[in-house]
Amino acid sequence: MAKKSKIVREKKLIKNVAKYATVRAELKALIKNPDTSYDDREAAVAKLDNLPKSSSRIRIRNRCFKTGRPRGVIRRFKLSRLCFREMALKGEIPGVTKASW
Repeated sequence: MAKKSKIVREKKLIKNVAKYATVRAELKALIKNPDTSYDDREAAVAKLDNLPKSSSRIRIRNRCFKTGRPRGVIRRFKLSRLCFREMALKGEIPGVTKASW
């Protein structure tokens, strides 16, 4: 199981990303727009740089919601491969059965 501090930090990061999502989207749209003047584009880049690093969506790490494990996470179920296998074999995940052919 992951350290509690890592799990808490990740939740805090997700809140921060949600908080700045609209601002970042507006600034990025302004930067990408070909009709924007050079000065406006430069100002938008500067504003984007001044936002906290933790507001970037790329910094979020997929974690297992049960254990907090950061690696081997199956996105569809938000479970690590270990928890997924364990729960699937117990029949705790609806619609998932062990393959046999």
